[in-house]
Amino acid sequence: MVTNRIVIIPTYNEKENIEAIVRKVFSLDTAFDILIIEDNSPDGTAAIVKKLQNEFSQLHIVERKGKLGLGTAYITGFKWALERKYEYVFEMDADFSHNPEDLVHLYKACSEKGGDMAIGSRYVSGVNVVNWPMGRVLMSYFASRYVRFVTGMKIHDATAGFKCYTRKVLETINLDNIRFKGYAFQIEMKFTTWKYGFNIIEVPIIFTDRTQGTSKMSGGIFNEAVWGVIKMKLRSFFTKYNR
Repeated sequence: MVTNRIVIIPTYNEKENIEAIVRKVFSLDTAFDILIIEDNSPDGTAAIVKKLQNEFSQLHIVERKGKLGLGTAYITGFKWALERKYEYVFEMDADFSHNPEDLVHLYKACSEKGGDMAIGSRYVSGVNVVNWPMGRVLMSYFASRYVRFVTGMKIHDATAGFKCYTRKVLETINLDNIRFKGYAFQIEMKFTTWKYGFNIIEVPIIFTDRTQGTSKMSGGIFNEAVWGVIKMKLRSFFTKYNR
C-alpha cells in the first residue's frame, strides 16, 4: 500500500522491542511506512529489522556506524523522508513508551485540524505518565515549565519526543543548523517550528515507561537541555525566521 506517512524510529540495543513495535504499527487501520535509524547495535537489532523487511515492503532501515546522537538520527531520517516525498513524518520511540495507536491521533491533528506539527503531550491535560519514578516525573514536568518560561512557547510538553511534522515544516527549517544532538533536540525543533509561526497542536497521550531494554537518559542529556535552552533563546535574537 502506497502511503504519504512515515514513522522514524531510532534504535540502539532494542532487540526486545523492535519486532513488536514494527508489527503493531503495521497492524493499524491507517497505513504508515517505517524507517529505522539503526546505530550499530551490538545486540543484533539490525538483523531483526532486515529479517522483517522480507515480510514488510514498507519497512526501511538506515544503518549508521555507531551512536551519533538522537538528534542526528532524526535529522538523517527527515532528509531521507523528504527526498522520498513523504507529506507526514513522525518521531516515535521503539520501546512502547509511545502507544503506536496514538500515531493516528497525531496524523489527524495535522491532516484534519490544521496542525503543522502535532505533539503527543504528556502534560497538556494533567500529568499522564505511567511507571516513572516520581523524581523523573517532576524533572520532566518542570523541565517543560522551564522551557516555557525561557522561550515564551505556550507548549506544555516541550521535551516530548512523539511528534508529527508536515512536510512544509521540515522543508522550511534548515536542518543542518539544528545544534543539539541529545534530548534537547526535541526542544530546539519545537522552538524553531514555533518561531517560524507554524501551528502546533498538542494531543494528549499517556506515556508509559519502557518495560524491555535500557533507558538512554543521562545527567549529561539533562544538562544539555538546561543550559542549551538559554543559548538557543539568545541565538534566536540574531536569527531571521522568514518563510
